[in-house]
Amino acid sequence: MSSMLKAYTTFAGISSFQILAMFRRGLFYSFLSVYIREFLGLSVTETTLFATIPMVVSSACQGLVWGRVSDRLQLRRTLIVLGELLAAIGTVALWYAHIQPESKHMAGYVIIFGLAIIEIFWSMSNVGWSALISDIYAEEDRATIQGQLASVGGVGRIIGVWIGGVLYDGLGAFYKGWGCNEGALFFVAAGAMLVSTVPMLFVPEGGIKDALGTTDVAGRYLDYPAPAFVVFVTAMVFVNFGRNAMAVLRAPFLSLETGFGLSSKEMSYLINVRSVAMILSGLGAGMLDTRLGNGRTLLLGGILAMASLLIFGFAPTVYVAGFGNVLMGASDVIIMTSSYALASVLIPPLERGRFFGMFNATMFLSWGLAGTVITGPLIDLLIQRGVAELFAYQLAFLTSVIITSIGLGILAYLVFGVMKSAKKPETV
Repeated sequence: MSSMLKAYTTFAGISSFQILAMFRRGLFYSFLSVYIREFLGLSVTETTLFATIPMVVSSACQGLVWGRVSDRLQLRRTLIVLGELLAAIGTVALWYAHIQPESKHMAGYVIIFGLAIIEIFWSMSNVGWSALISDIYAEEDRATIQGQLASVGGVGRIIGVWIGGVLYDGLGAFYKGWGCNEGALFFVAAGAMLVSTVPMLFVPEGGIKDALGTTDVAGRYLDYPAPAFVVFVTAMVFVNFGRNAMAVLRAPFLSLETGFGLSSKEMSYLINVRSVAMILSGLGAGMLDTRLGNGRTLLLGGILAMASLLIFGFAPTVYVAGFGNVLMGASDVIIMTSSYALASVLIPPLERGRFFGMFNATMFLSWGLAGTVITGPLIDLLIQRGVAELFAYQLAFLTSVIITSIGLGILAYLVFGVMKSAKKPETV
């Protein structure tokens, strides 16, 4: 097989996997928070636990278990396939387990802790995926590839969110929450996981001796001082925690009767505006990263995230909220591509599994932990003190902006301080 055909087959495989993975996430997670909050009746803070506890487990497994296994055995694809297969089985089992308790409140906690068990398997896939991209593609191509994957993933997410919105209430023929309570969303998500393993059969195993021969073992990370990665990870903690502090609460916010009061179908349309923005932004993310550099592009993405949080949280109309979602979609892709490219420069190639596990933790933990310890309790406390529910959510959005700005300050120090003084500032 020629190198060009091999490269094409490899990208076709990973892009197909990305489409199916984003389909599953859009389908499953976009409405699970609404189901837990409104149908099962958990509080705002309790609702955030469905992301927090599983993500803590995922981060721990990536950094302490699967990252080390991946580095020692130099296995990437194997972990991805095995992780998706086991998670699919676990997802079906989770639906069955959560309908057993008579108490809806208890059913919510079955989902929360059941997802934590499933994340043990998903974490195999996540850490394998991150290391695989760096193994296969050269440093100068990674931002472009990530942008392209974000675009194709956006297509999968749009389809997933749309189907999720339709299934959540059974095409409007049943009650809100029907799709989760009767298992339709769980079954379709599990099916997508099983199918997603097929494209990976056409992708190289990965590892330091990858099939395309593009890995540069003497990576340029050696040109930077040791604390650079520590500063980078610290910055990403604040950036990701800030922009994602309301991630699991955005859907409940849209369904507030005192706010927009959107139905599941209407919500899917607004959510998909973000996905469209991700598709379009992904096409130009690599070019932007090449022109500005990893660090400056990442700073731009953080600024867009702050703007989107303010616009979305304080939008007077659904159309303005949609514009906020456009900015959020663009910032998602820009941050994902530039932060990954920057991390790949700072991480030693022989330890990609473990270090990418640490990098991934800043993202995965942010999906729930910030909501559980900051925005969720803030909203609950304000509501208990008599503050209007809508205004309580808006203050939480403002808090998210402040947290993000702290991360951007640290990131600016890394880009214009630590890395600027290194031998190869052009990678900044």
